[in-house]
Amino acid sequence: MAITINIYYTGENGNAQRFANEMISRGIVDQIRKEEGNLRYEYFIPMDDENSILLIDSWENQEAIDVHHKTPMMEQIIELREKYDLHMKVERYISDELPNLDKRFIKD
Repeated sequence: MAITINIYYTGENGNAQRFANEMISRGIVDQIRKEEGNLRYEYFIPMDDENSILLIDSWENQEAIDVHHKTPMMEQIIELREKYDLHMKVERYISDELPNLDKRFIKD
């Protein structure tokens, strides 16, 4: 079962978007995407909150997350969060198989 973590980064005056842009420009995002067990690492801008950015971060299992948390990249991420004075709201989800009854509502 995959684990998906939604992290809402919030900061003033566009700092959340600046954070995501620096994560991308420094190559941190590409490094994370190449880590074993990473399934998804993408930023999105919530339409109703210009001061936030949403990170959808998905991993194969908890072990992959634990290994990721021990990488030098985590120090870089923490440094950037502090640089941009970001606050975080975190949601965690464990994937499940889509029930057959729900599949009729989804168009491939």
